[in-house]
Amino acid sequence: MNRIALRAAALSTAIVIFGCGTRPERSTGPEIPARSGDTDAPSSAGDKRADDTLTEPEPPSPPPPDPAPRPLKVFVLAGQSNMEGQATVSTFDHIGMYPDTAPLLKAMRGDDGTPVVCDDVYISYLTGVGGWGRPMTPKVKQGRLTAGYGALSGGAKIGPEFTFGIYVRRLLGEPVLLIKTAWGGKSLHTDFRPPSAGRYELPEKIRALWEKHPQGAHGIPKAEDRPKWRAEKDKATGRYYRLMVEHVKKVLADIKGVYPDYDPQAGYELAGFVWFQGWNDMCDGGTYPDRNRPGGYDEYSRLLAHFIRDVRKDLGAPGLPFVIGVMGVGGLEDMKLFRAAMAAPASLPEFEGNVVAVETAPFWDHELV
Repeated sequence: MNRIALRAAALSTAIVIFGCGTRPERSTGPEIPARSGDTDAPSSAGDKRADDTLTEPEPPSPPPPDPAPRPLKVFVLAGQSNMEGQATVSTFDHIGMYPDTAPLLKAMRGDDGTPVVCDDVYISYLTGVGGWGRPMTPKVKQGRLTAGYGALSGGAKIGPEFTFGIYVRRLLGEPVLLIKTAWGGKSLHTDFRPPSAGRYELPEKIRALWEKHPQGAHGIPKAEDRPKWRAEKDKATGRYYRLMVEHVKKVLADIKGVYPDYDPQAGYELAGFVWFQGWNDMCDGGTYPDRNRPGGYDEYSRLLAHFIRDVRKDLGAPGLPFVIGVMGVGGLEDMKLFRAAMAAPASLPEFEGNVVAVETAPFWDHELV
């Protein structure tokens, strides 16, 4: 079974539990009161509903005579290559080989066996084409959600957006708009660095190495080249954070350009944000020189907390539910220090009830490695 396709689908299925179970703040107009029957999502895997005992159901209330139109639910998805998505359509068959995942495959395909095209789930996707020594050219793709909104090279691919959109629509019973921004090979410490985190500075241990080698060494520029390094670093810092926020705002300013049936009178509601990233930070010993020791990735946790605060501020959604997709490469026994650092912001008191970390390591298939 192809683990890439399964993990992409399983991640999106898991994160929807939090993203759709929490009533978010509305981004335009007054706050929408809770509807009868709404419940809060669990903030962690161990949480339960307040009352899980069986009781005699009350008679259903009659529906309101003229229910007001509900705002369009908007979810933002962002990250690097794992959010881009690398699973090709040709891998779909493998999902149907196991009883536990066969229903997922059925949801992903239409009656003719081709990837389903969602009638009322639309997506706007900002990414880049090029790289690997070539200039990265911005690329926007948008339309009805189907396969093809993963990485844009090598045929139609999916990322978490595909089954996320399918299951969000099923659980909400309402139209959905996804805004996705993802680029391969991007870090949080530089590329997605949030404004409130401040300027990128070398860790003290790395700075001492630079001072010890003014003539330069592997990974250390010569003293005369360091002003250039500083200028290039400052230019790169936060670039993809800004591109992400700019694209979200651009889409929200003209939703009908993506979702033709959008009703401006009903408005929209920023219903959740999903972050799936990490590889470039996990591998960077220059930014995290103590990464093999407890606390070695504390800076990532700090940056991610700033990221959550800044996203909420810049999008005007102070209570925006936020899901951290924790990297799962290698399974539960691998990358423990980094996975703990990724999940850490969800435990901060200020984020209680509206930030959750979702582990993807349980979906790693060791038999295929």
